[in-house]
Amino acid sequence: MAAYRYKALNSQGKVVKGVLEGDSDRHIRSQLRTKQLRPIEVEVAGVRLKSNKGFRLSLFRPGLKVGEVALITRQLATLVASALPLDECLQAAAEQTRRAKIKTILLQVRSRVSEGYTLANAMGQFPQAFGEMYRAMVHAGEQAGQLGPVLEQLADYTENSQHTAQQLKMALIYPFVLVAVAVAVVTALMVFVVPELVGIFAHTKQTLPPLTVGLIATSDFLRDYGLWVLLILVVMAVAFSRLLQHEGNKVVWHQGLLRVPGVSGVLISMDTARFASTLSILMASGVPLLDALRIAGAVMANRVLRASASTVALRVQEGSSLHRALSQEAFFPPMMVHMVASGETSGELEAMLSRSAANQERELQMTLGTVMGLFEPLMVVVMGGLVLTIVMAILLPIFDLNTMVR
Repeated sequence: MAAYRYKALNSQGKVVKGVLEGDSDRHIRSQLRTKQLRPIEVEVAGVRLKSNKGFRLSLFRPGLKVGEVALITRQLATLVASALPLDECLQAAAEQTRRAKIKTILLQVRSRVSEGYTLANAMGQFPQAFGEMYRAMVHAGEQAGQLGPVLEQLADYTENSQHTAQQLKMALIYPFVLVAVAVAVVTALMVFVVPELVGIFAHTKQTLPPLTVGLIATSDFLRDYGLWVLLILVVMAVAFSRLLQHEGNKVVWHQGLLRVPGVSGVLISMDTARFASTLSILMASGVPLLDALRIAGAVMANRVLRASASTVALRVQEGSSLHRALSQEAFFPPMMVHMVASGETSGELEAMLSRSAANQERELQMTLGTVMGLFEPLMVVVMGGLVLTIVMAILLPIFDLNTMVR
């Protein structure tokens, strides 16, 4: 059976949309009539149609959010641990969700599993929803007969990744909001307040201080060309994002980021922690070391660090030990290299990699906390300095006028 997307009218004449599973569109229409629905449109979920512009567009995007993948994985792990058949587990998970996109994906995966495909192969239909690491772990769990425990590990890993990403996002949102408010306040003062005050000095015909002259010139520039400047900045941002879509430009940009003091340390800590954590969970699931290194390297966001991880995998393939291959690359922390060496010696490499990732994540959180703690007072000082400059530029002519009156 396949998953079908339908559009139908209920007894009140309202349009109802959803996804059902059936052998054909006639079977789906029969199910809809049984539910007192009048079918308008029935089509295979995920079918591709030609757009008016001549290229093909998917009716839905198969990508899922990290939180959605974590929830699906946790549900599947619980159901598999209950000794239910795999197709029934997928059916139950599909019925549990209210989002049509998730239901469509799960039903199509279930259809493939019912046809005899493995769960990993069935999930391969949706690489944007279930990444290579995810599918590799599921494949290893199926081969070892330990799909339930592997899904539990995957759920824990995905939830931890989501938690870390949310913490990082929340840490970055505050400074961006603070900067945006500061820029908005200063711009409002320059565009609306300063011109009104300038009119007071226009009738005095006195020589204005340089600071006031500069303030007036800046205010006039923002009023006359502010929208153009904003438009140019937006166009530059769009052009920059388009340039970064090219792999060569992205590598150059990532190389530049790794040369920026402070930023490079945060980026390296994030990616190496992600590398160690991914490698640990893949090896614990039974994925071979070379495959695990390749997949863990692909998880790294920075292209330069990703190339470094590929070099490590190549050296291990040539016969080098993992800790020696890591030590020959400049980006992997010495503590991580020593812990890997200890794990290789003691036979507890997975545990040492997991511990190394936890240590790096703690250091990253401490670094971000320190940076945010310094950024807030620095922003207050900068904002206070700008406001003080505006106030002084306004008061200086008043002081001069008062002196002339005396």
